[in-house]
Amino acid sequence: MAEILNKLSKSQERRAIGQSRRKQLRRQDHCQWCSQERRHDPIALLEESMRGRVSSLVALKYERMVVSPFGFFRGAVPIMASDLSLLPHTGIVNQICGDAHVRNLGAYAAPDGRLVFDINDFDETIRGPFEWDLKRLATSLVLAGREIGIRNAQCEEAVHALIARYRKYVEMFSHMPVLEMARYQIHRLQRINPVSTALLKAERSTPIHTLEQLTIPEMKRGQETGRRIFKESKPLLARLSSSQVQAVLTSLREYKKDLLPERQHFFVQYQAVDVGFKVVGTGSVGLRDYLVYLEGNGRGDPLFLQIKEEPASAYAKYLEYHGPHHQGQRVAEGQRAMQFLSDLFLGWTTIGHRQYLVRQLNDHKASIEMDDLRGTGLLEYAEMCGELLARGHSRSGDPCILAGYIGNGRRFAEAIVKFAEAYADQTERDWEALRRSRHMPKKPARNAS
Repeated sequence: MAEILNKLSKSQERRAIGQSRRKQLRRQDHCQWCSQERRHDPIALLEESMRGRVSSLVALKYERMVVSPFGFFRGAVPIMASDLSLLPHTGIVNQICGDAHVRNLGAYAAPDGRLVFDINDFDETIRGPFEWDLKRLATSLVLAGREIGIRNAQCEEAVHALIARYRKYVEMFSHMPVLEMARYQIHRLQRINPVSTALLKAERSTPIHTLEQLTIPEMKRGQETGRRIFKESKPLLARLSSSQVQAVLTSLREYKKDLLPERQHFFVQYQAVDVGFKVVGTGSVGLRDYLVYLEGNGRGDPLFLQIKEEPASAYAKYLEYHGPHHQGQRVAEGQRAMQFLSDLFLGWTTIGHRQYLVRQLNDHKASIEMDDLRGTGLLEYAEMCGELLARGHSRSGDPCILAGYIGNGRRFAEAIVKFAEAYADQTERDWEALRRSRHMPKKPARNAS
């Protein structure tokens, strides 16, 4: 009994810590946004973030961002990181995704083969104020809703639903035994229409499907050699020189050392067949992204690894950073901290002086599409986002402190709604500034997915 009371007392103390943070930042003050506080021109921040990228691909990134305000938002993490740093924050720190938006959650295969749905992009992950993830995700709901013609009132309702679910689940996790919280699974995925659609697509996104999509039979003197190689579709998928191929394959030795022993055992049973260069996403365009095609037990056992360049998180310059110096390791460890189940082959490596994340490519991966959010989709999806973000933050932080700060009222939710609408308006103005800038594409945008 004494132990139970002691545990209860400690959880109450942690909840009280959360409540005390309201003095540092009142919940209703999360609505604050004023562009006059900006210290940098947003387009200049984007230009700065392009340094070190593949110069021939920079125009493609701008081209994808200029398609719509939501497209701009996806590629503008450096701008929002700077803007959030200007605002007061709670000081309640846990692992944050850093780029929480509606397209950065998705389905993928867990190590045991089950399909799961979770936050699935961690390039910007870092330990930071929990509300920064909520503000970015809430803004993305508003921008996504506007893009598909959903009324403002429905966008507001979706943000309210996001925060209500986040609050409900943080509260629930704060009362759970620690290991029960760590093992918590969400079982109603199939009943959420946008998520159900993504899971169905993920079922079809097999390694064999990827093999058919990305490779072709190798030909020599008009004859097939019996092996497959990446097919070129420049600039989105390109072949590499022999020296580049060798550098990528050599990096897998370092990568293998950091895998758990049983995973090393599985990995060494695969042999590399080919290496290519691929353009991915919006925010990542211009960073180096290599694909390695490997085979295990023959042609019917393909494995595709993605070796993705990872610069420092856009938030790092605004926070006290105490994490790994290797940026690929930062991403991998942040992903494991927030996800319920992570990629079997998740790891990191180095090529030259650049640092990379290593993960499987398209192993039953799928994300939601904007059209999936029409009708009741945005509201249903917002609720699921709230649950998943609450789980990720609780796994990597303290749900008692989070619950103590947020409380049971509507002040926090109403403030986040106001912020999301104001920052969505700001994003639209920044998007217009990009369209007017010298980076405006001369041709219609291509491949803007």
